[in-house]
Amino acid sequence: MMISAVRQSGPLAIHGSDFFRPKSPAPAPKLCVLPPLPALKPCRSSILSLAKPVHVSSVETFGSLKERSRGDDREKRALVTCQAYEADRSQPIEEPAAKSEAARKVKIGIYFATWWALNVVFNIYNKKVLNAYPFPWLTSTLSLAAGSLIMLISWALRIAETPKTDLDFWKTLFPVAVAHTIGHVAATVSMSKVAVSFTHIIKSGEPAFSVLVSRFILGETFPPAVYLSLIPIIGGCSLAALTELNFNMIGFMGAMISNLAFVFRNIFSKKGMKGKSVSGMNYYACLSMLSLVILTPFAIAVEGPQMWTVGFEKALSQIGPNIIWWMLAQSVFYHLYNQVSYMSLDEISPLTFSIGNTMKRISVIVSSIIIFRTPVQPVNALGAAIAILGTFLYSQAKQ
Repeated sequence: MMISAVRQSGPLAIHGSDFFRPKSPAPAPKLCVLPPLPALKPCRSSILSLAKPVHVSSVETFGSLKERSRGDDREKRALVTCQAYEADRSQPIEEPAAKSEAARKVKIGIYFATWWALNVVFNIYNKKVLNAYPFPWLTSTLSLAAGSLIMLISWALRIAETPKTDLDFWKTLFPVAVAHTIGHVAATVSMSKVAVSFTHIIKSGEPAFSVLVSRFILGETFPPAVYLSLIPIIGGCSLAALTELNFNMIGFMGAMISNLAFVFRNIFSKKGMKGKSVSGMNYYACLSMLSLVILTPFAIAVEGPQMWTVGFEKALSQIGPNIIWWMLAQSVFYHLYNQVSYMSLDEISPLTFSIGNTMKRISVIVSSIIIFRTPVQPVNALGAAIAILGTFLYSQAKQ
């Protein structure tokens, strides 16, 4: 509670008895339940300057009123103890709402740190697998299969709450799953042909695709600042692509197709999930399962078990049993980082998520360049920095 500022020419002494002074004389009662208030001696602690706002920090109740004897001395407790402080000299009492908000920020910070760390680990193992075992369609299928298995076990053991779905839910999820499948496979194909850093530099141009699709297909309009933010995004990606030492057209087109597919995934997801009461974790689990059903026949048709067997025997002879661990790790970490990202959507706004996604790409690009010792020219690094800066400006402009 805050007491308004009152102009006072000099300090004003406030005594406990002043709070209970009656407006008019009244006859004394026959029985006195409470003793009369003692006169408080003026002291430095009881003098307050009311030239500034004053906050009441605590008030003790009447319940502790007692008299205690110590020899000949009698000690009396004051009826009311009131403590206050000037607003510019002390901190107010922390309210439960402030504590809960602080806990929420800590929780979001943990989500972000876990999301970025898991994504970095996935990209490292994914690239190791693709270098030794270049079958992106099977690698993508294993990622979805691992996530589906993890969630089925979690539901069976009641570690996670089983989602309540119906036929309409799966109908609205189907176009989202198709777009997710295309985007996932295209990104994996890209990483099998070019460096991880190059794939993520091109994928940082996803906001440009989002604006163009929303503008020309959905008819949405944006503020001028949003369109201006596309200039550094497109320019930075173009500069990075032109100066890439190990440029590959399949790798470049895979990243571009992935951008376009994920834009449509987001659009379908927003339209189809309105009013659906499914948590972010369970939503991604259902998405993974449906994408696995869609992807499996195409993976068999494009690559096939015969090619997989020959390639695995070759990788096993060159790498050893580590190839099995790498395949398992990239599959599990792919699901985990996506699951955490969808869980964070339950706690943050789409704008905050977009900024976090931008920072995630920076961590992946830098870590992959260091671990795989990817040669980077200064002009190429400049293009990547410009593209990422444009992505950040885009997220701010859409606020």
